[in-house]
Amino acid sequence: MSAQNTVPSLLSRAGTASVLTLAAVGGTMLAPGAASEAQAAPSYAAEALKVAASKKGSPYKYGAAGPKRFDCSGLTLYSYKRAGKSLPRTAAQQYNKTLHIAASKRQQGDLVFFHSGRSVYHVGIYAGKGKIWHSPKTGAVVRLEKIWTKSVWYGRVR
Repeated sequence: MSAQNTVPSLLSRAGTASVLTLAAVGGTMLAPGAASEAQAAPSYAAEALKVAASKKGSPYKYGAAGPKRFDCSGLTLYSYKRAGKSLPRTAAQQYNKTLHIAASKRQQGDLVFFHSGRSVYHVGIYAGKGKIWHSPKTGAVVRLEKIWTKSVWYGRVR
């Protein structure tokens, strides 16, 4: 049952007073249209996304992990470290450390891994609406960009 259907269903079956009692005893009651706790990105993911966005314009430098220059995995490592989570150094290592999720389950703050065959070669932080924050390549800067390929996997930092 979706969160949108939960409240009206409970109201029709139990009456308003009973629903309020159920909410007090059983946990959180959601307003119609509200996201459930399972659908909301964890606070550390939201914080990591904020950190990455705050680095907009920072130059790319191979092997750099901040605070002023970044490569792709350096940006994700730095952003999550500032949010209180540790990640390994490279994009492939980060992929192996995350909970792998389907594209349909992705949330803001999840990591987006670009791959060729079975080899991960790039990583960014999902910003929503098909976009990522990333540090793309030499001569470029940290930026928000549309995901340009279908050859991506998603991972959630735990």
